[in-house]
Amino acid sequence: MNNKHLLLVVLAGTLLGACAAKHIEGDLTGTVGSLYNEGMDNMAKGRYPQAIHDFQELGRQYPYSGWATRGDIMTAYAQLKNEQYDESLVTIDRFIKMHPGYQNLDYMYYLKGLNYYYQMTDVGRDQSNTEMAMDAFQEVVSRYPQSIYARDAKLKITLCRDHLAGKEMNVGRYYEQQKQYLSAINRFRTVVTKYQTTSQTPEALYRLTETYIAIGVTDEAVRAAAILGYNYPSSPWYAKAYALLTKKKLAPAGKMQSWPTRISHGFKDLFHD
Repeated sequence: MNNKHLLLVVLAGTLLGACAAKHIEGDLTGTVGSLYNEGMDNMAKGRYPQAIHDFQELGRQYPYSGWATRGDIMTAYAQLKNEQYDESLVTIDRFIKMHPGYQNLDYMYYLKGLNYYYQMTDVGRDQSNTEMAMDAFQEVVSRYPQSIYARDAKLKITLCRDHLAGKEMNVGRYYEQQKQYLSAINRFRTVVTKYQTTSQTPEALYRLTETYIAIGVTDEAVRAAAILGYNYPSSPWYAKAYALLTKKKLAPAGKMQSWPTRISHGFKDLFHD
């Protein structure tokens, strides 16, 4: 789902006619509907700080109104758009605690995931935001499997898992370069066992072939390459693994396509702990 259209999905049809706010300073006055619409108008024009102020003022002036509840949702969204991630997360957690039975709570969990998702860093750095994004999206899928956000949450979980696998690969390659082969093997095996459906798995199996050969454990090297060839026969990583085994006289030359089926009988699936 295109995140730009989240508002249309959650709050379509809730606007009332009103004029837009022209400044952020001071308290706003007006009816519930006009305050809400001023915030929505500012949102539409990308004036997120003004929108946050409008929605928060709505909650202050009319704390028991249903519009104030919608305003809290919009506050969290506006804070996200304004890259105030910590503030948005506080707003979301407070909302979930105060409205545990709210009909659009699936959206708030999804919004929580987006806050962490947009803070994900490259695989060379800490991945705590990736893990928290995945946990929040999993809440959407588990609690609200029929939600309109469940499909996108599943897609983002897949991306998060691939990101975490990429982190393991990055560390594993470093250990391999430093000839710390056992540490490298542990990282590559984690990818194969914990993140086996990600795009990182073919390379992880190749790296296992490499590192097992480096420490002289040839049976495990053959096993990793055979599993790679059986599951990913067209992968360039399998071509590299087969060439490496052929060079080491661990695989028959010219049998690249038939060799994995024969040799991997009994362990066609990926590694398991």
